[in-house]
Amino acid sequence: MRVNNSAVSAIFDDMADLLEIEGENPFRVRAYRTASRTISGLSQDVSELIADTQDLTKLPGIGKDLAAKIYEIVTTGHLSALDEIKKRVNPRLIEYMRIAGLGGKRVSALNSKLGIFNLKQLETAARNHKICKLPGFGEKVERSILQGIKRARDYGKRIMLPEAEEIAESVIRHLRESKGIGKVVVAGSFRRRRETVRDLDIMVTAGNSSDVSGRFLSFPQISRVISRGETRTTVILNSGIQVDIRVVPEESYGSALHYFTGSKSHNIGVRKLGVKAGLKINEYGVFKGQRRICGQSEEEVYESVGLPFIEPELREDTGELEAARNGLLPNLIELTDIKGDLHSHTSRTDGHATIEEMVSAARAKGYEYLAITDHSKHLAMTHGLKESDLEGQIEHIDRLNETLEGFTVLKGIEVDIMEDGSLDLSDSVLKRLDVVVCSVHYKFNLSRDKQTKRVLKAMDNQYFNILAHPTGRLINKREPFEIDIEAIIRGAKERGCILELNSYPERLDLNETHCRLAKEMKVKISIDTDSHSTGDLDFMRFGVGQARRGWLEKDDVINTRSLSDVRKLLKRK
Repeated sequence: MRVNNSAVSAIFDDMADLLEIEGENPFRVRAYRTASRTISGLSQDVSELIADTQDLTKLPGIGKDLAAKIYEIVTTGHLSALDEIKKRVNPRLIEYMRIAGLGGKRVSALNSKLGIFNLKQLETAARNHKICKLPGFGEKVERSILQGIKRARDYGKRIMLPEAEEIAESVIRHLRESKGIGKVVVAGSFRRRRETVRDLDIMVTAGNSSDVSGRFLSFPQISRVISRGETRTTVILNSGIQVDIRVVPEESYGSALHYFTGSKSHNIGVRKLGVKAGLKINEYGVFKGQRRICGQSEEEVYESVGLPFIEPELREDTGELEAARNGLLPNLIELTDIKGDLHSHTSRTDGHATIEEMVSAARAKGYEYLAITDHSKHLAMTHGLKESDLEGQIEHIDRLNETLEGFTVLKGIEVDIMEDGSLDLSDSVLKRLDVVVCSVHYKFNLSRDKQTKRVLKAMDNQYFNILAHPTGRLINKREPFEIDIEAIIRGAKERGCILELNSYPERLDLNETHCRLAKEMKVKISIDTDSHSTGDLDFMRFGVGQARRGWLEKDDVINTRSLSDVRKLLKRK
């Protein structure tokens, strides 16, 4: 039995949730959440590391105890420690933890005071106004719970890109072990780099002697077979996600890939253009009457209706067809355009690697620079830096830079924006930094007006450079806080500030709509990873995918520039 990274990560998440509900030491809870994050961010399957007898304690945040637990999960498929805690705490309470505003204490209170065990009971109690009467809740929390239940039900049907990516790569590796397999590509919302994915559509070309369906059905993670045929096979995996394998002939490959990549509204727009040109366009090809005239490539499909190729990330029917017709399609940013990362953390606060280790990983990616932006003192759980600590780190980085050739470590901080709009550190230390990344980390429940004024006031500080994860959302977990994002973008333009597109998969904040708005208002974006370990630097690919969905080009993004140009852009006028 093969246990993938997502399964290990999910078990650690469950451990953390149940321990939090039980009232366990916060640092122990945090250790499991850190381990989950580390495993989910690995580029290599943890089962392969174990098979190669790799030392798991070298992974960020993984000690001997957690390494032993990972080994147990991979070799047995379960964790005895989780089995034990499930005897003490009802595991059905875990689904509460997906509701914004419900931490372990509140979940425990709902269970003990109202006997609530599932979302349906929770919703009934909220609608009957039983929750607001409990100590520590109130009407506002009750309303938030109702909103959170709806979001949890919507989100529960979709998985985030890293998990979808891991599953897709496993299926593709499995298929490619069979002879006669030609092209294999994942279509659908995955190819369009949507933030979450409902299912996976995989296109395959193969020789006549290749039994694609038979090979696919031997994949070890299949829970249930929905249908099987020569051209289409559909299954549900153990993770709950549906996977469709579609075998298409070479002559129809482009048409099928276009059709199953979508989006539906984009495809309808292309088909309408085809009708005007006297053509019929479907997954089998482009037809003039009964004669197929093309369809082997996507380029042919677009050319048949007088359009240039449209990148998958743009296919959302948000003006891309008109732009293509008028020669105004953006030249989208590529991952290879990125020259550095302006938001990263180290073991001096809540990261899991030293400055030197982060620098080594960034250099290995071919970067020219990396900003070290550990947390400021207000964020106590991260062991944020006091001013004296930051001054010591500035001196450490200065000494390190003297030893480096062709690479520069930028001195930075991720400083909290306080409720009144001030920054968590004084100007006297901020002015010594190369980059100041500013974030809202608390008081998410302010009104739209107050939250907007809070951030705009912070931007008034002459040392404010980058607004990190501007809406504070966590995909599938926490909605954006209320803020006038258009006013924030306008304020950034007026003050010479930069907005971050945070690449961490749970954030991807800004979203694609906000990226496009910033582009239209000529406000620069910094695509950063918010890395807390060396492996997190790989998250840049998710940020670039989001940027492409937001129509961003190389010149819209500051960390596609050389170090000297970045320094100029960071200087407030």
